[in-house]
Amino acid sequence: MTAISAPVSLHRALTFRERLDLPRRITLVAAIVVVAFVGLLLLFVGWNGIQLFVDSHLPLSTIVSTEWSITSTPPHYGILPFIAGTLAVMIVAAIISTPLSIGLALFMAEIAPRWARSIAQPAMEVFVGIPSVVYGWLGITVLVPFLRTNLHGLGFTLGFSWFAGSLVLAIMILPTITSISYDVLISIPRELRTGSLALGSTRWQTIRHVLIPAGMSGMATAVILGMMRAAGEALAVQMVIGNTPVVPTGLTRPLTTLTSQITLDMGNTVAGETANQALWTMGLILLLISFTFVLLVRRLASRQRVPAP
Repeated sequence: MTAISAPVSLHRALTFRERLDLPRRITLVAAIVVVAFVGLLLLFVGWNGIQLFVDSHLPLSTIVSTEWSITSTPPHYGILPFIAGTLAVMIVAAIISTPLSIGLALFMAEIAPRWARSIAQPAMEVFVGIPSVVYGWLGITVLVPFLRTNLHGLGFTLGFSWFAGSLVLAIMILPTITSISYDVLISIPRELRTGSLALGSTRWQTIRHVLIPAGMSGMATAVILGMMRAAGEALAVQMVIGNTPVVPTGLTRPLTTLTSQITLDMGNTVAGETANQALWTMGLILLLISFTFVLLVRRLASRQRVPAP
């Protein structure tokens, strides 16, 4: 009985390039560089953010007060209005944008004919590509005068307000929530739709009782990612919100956010002085807010279970 010899190619020696495994090493180095860069960035922001307590020795009670005035004597460094303003603008923007975004995603994924979908998807891409300064300029030239002129009886005496900032942000985060929600909906197995329809459910009943519950975690993730973008937005909000360092008391009142105040005061401070350290502390708080959202996204993603087709 003759033994079958193995192909010659199985016995040849590996070349230097094959032993080096260059693609694997390049990707490994790239991953290490990215992780190191993120780590250094976090250390840099964190170290500068705590200098207000370590170097200037300001008590925590001073930082969480409601009075901010870096030019007064003595200066006041209360950043509570900025934290409250950031959260308030972000939450109202999400409340406005979420039903519109999810409704548009449901329309494109389940209802729209092919020609309507071919128009809606490029429109979303255009929305994403519009610079934030354009949104801010439209807000300051169209939205603010409209609120001041037509809604004066409701309290919009200036037009620059919490509501104006939230409305601009809602428009800006709408494509983010819509595109992610759309991807979540089209990833749901088709068998769930056909099974529901086969049992006698209408299209609306299928959307309400099958598709929305199946994609709830993914759509919640989309909303949180949209809120993350809203938390980090500075220029567009700064142009329409009024930039008043007060705790939010009403949608018609002007206020400010962490990002807006940082951009306003960063040119008026010197590195190392207490006012500059306070701005770094605000940046650290903004970073912690973003970390909180990242943890929520990861938790929701780990709970999402879409049955395999």
